[in-house]
Amino acid sequence: MPVETLEVAPPVKAPKVFNPWLIAITVTLATFMELLDTAIANVSLPHIAGGLATSYDESTWVLTSYLVANAIVLPLSAWLSRVFGRKNYYMTCVALFTVSSLLCGFASSLGMLIFFRVLQGIGGGGLAPVEQAILVDTFPASKRAAAFALYSMAIVTAPAIGPPLGGWITDSFSWRWVFFINVPIGLISLLLTSRMVSDPPAFTKEVQEARRAGKLKIDYVGILLVAVGFACLEVVLDRGQREDWFESRFIATFFVIAVVGILAGIFWELRHPDPVVEIRLLKNRNFALASSFYFLFGFVLFGSTVLIPQMLQSLYGYTATDAGLVLGPGAMVIVVMAPLVVRLVKRIPAGFLVGTGYTILGLSMWYFASLNPMATYGNEAFARAFQGLGLAFLFVPTSQIAYSFLPPNKNNKASSLTNLFRNQGGSFGIAFVTTMLERRTQYHHTTLVTHITNFDPALSTTLDGIRNRLMEHGYSAADAVARAPAQVYATVQGQAAMLGFLDCFWLLGCIAFVGPFLAILVRKFNQGGKAPAH
Repeated sequence: MPVETLEVAPPVKAPKVFNPWLIAITVTLATFMELLDTAIANVSLPHIAGGLATSYDESTWVLTSYLVANAIVLPLSAWLSRVFGRKNYYMTCVALFTVSSLLCGFASSLGMLIFFRVLQGIGGGGLAPVEQAILVDTFPASKRAAAFALYSMAIVTAPAIGPPLGGWITDSFSWRWVFFINVPIGLISLLLTSRMVSDPPAFTKEVQEARRAGKLKIDYVGILLVAVGFACLEVVLDRGQREDWFESRFIATFFVIAVVGILAGIFWELRHPDPVVEIRLLKNRNFALASSFYFLFGFVLFGSTVLIPQMLQSLYGYTATDAGLVLGPGAMVIVVMAPLVVRLVKRIPAGFLVGTGYTILGLSMWYFASLNPMATYGNEAFARAFQGLGLAFLFVPTSQIAYSFLPPNKNNKASSLTNLFRNQGGSFGIAFVTTMLERRTQYHHTTLVTHITNFDPALSTTLDGIRNRLMEHGYSAADAVARAPAQVYATVQGQAAMLGFLDCFWLLGCIAFVGPFLAILVRKFNQGGKAPAH
């Protein structure tokens, strides 16, 4: 009797599951590239201006154009992820950033470079929010702290090594390599992302249901209001000090447009059934507090990262590379402290850790404010390492607080908002320190000059001493008499600038001390949960 054979269908091939740490490294790579490029470009502006035969002031639009495009895309990234799919959108951002970096390097005029920088900003704006959402969905809540520790290393390390690396690249090769360096990193990131990253099933299901319900229709009004509001605000923050703030009709006009656009956007988004920016998330106390922490984090970190190299190069005579070496210890402390903070988050309330971090951060700023012209590299490096200790306690617990009471389907929109707050904090911090530095330096200069009179015996003694030293070095009596007052004036300028820097550090410390008071309001939460497979 013949034996019947049953045909068995081949098993369905399950999607390959990768180690979540490989995914974390993959997505962090692109964000590190984007932050590094921003810091490098700042240093290269004089070389760019010379290479393209334009003025330094005109070349600053290379930075402004990128920041404006970045500010527009950041709040829209969650919505764009839902429209195109998170992985597709992320890969598009990496590809656009990589290609536009290549085009920036080949730009033959300032206009071309600014246009390509806008494209680069559009691509770069979507990297950090999507990466953060991927980390939240890849790791369970119990292991999320470790993932965000890796992310925090990239955020703090990139701005620290950017200036010395940018100076070395432009001095050794050309400013064009500042942009070319992104190409291999971007290609590696694209290759790894295409193989390892996938959208979580819950996210895919949510997007499919939203499409069927017609909720993914383009909200033209919301996009327009958000884009115009934040674009104009970024122009105000980036150009305000150069244009003398509200003394300039240009700045005043953009400020009015920014305020109207943002307020109208908030009103519109609160009434829209499926908003482009989920402002309602701020009703969650912990998320609102975490957003405030992110703003303070960006404000103090980026404000101090601008001040420290400028002070070291203008007053202490450091090169860009040497100034970067002062920033290095802060990043190293964060790398060393990251594993410890990950363990502490599981045992100590996140609010207490954040309060401790901001307390140390404030004290570190006040330590910078106590430095004097005789400070050594050791003093400055210790101050930065002390600051890094405070920063090490901030990012991981703040990220835990942000997602503590949010449902998983809000992770994507939440990451867009938290990165917007961090980015705006950085823009406000840089605008604040650049303005205060100039104003306080002018104030101290005026105060010091009033004490210098021809009837002051100390001034006469100082001038005589300078004249004698100059003549000992071969100057004629007439030249020595002419040069002595100039040296006194240069000394006064240096002292005024030093006092201006110290005032800025003191003010940053005061702002950092807002953090511990906000930390008291954090609602305690338990950790747990699983992440979808990738």
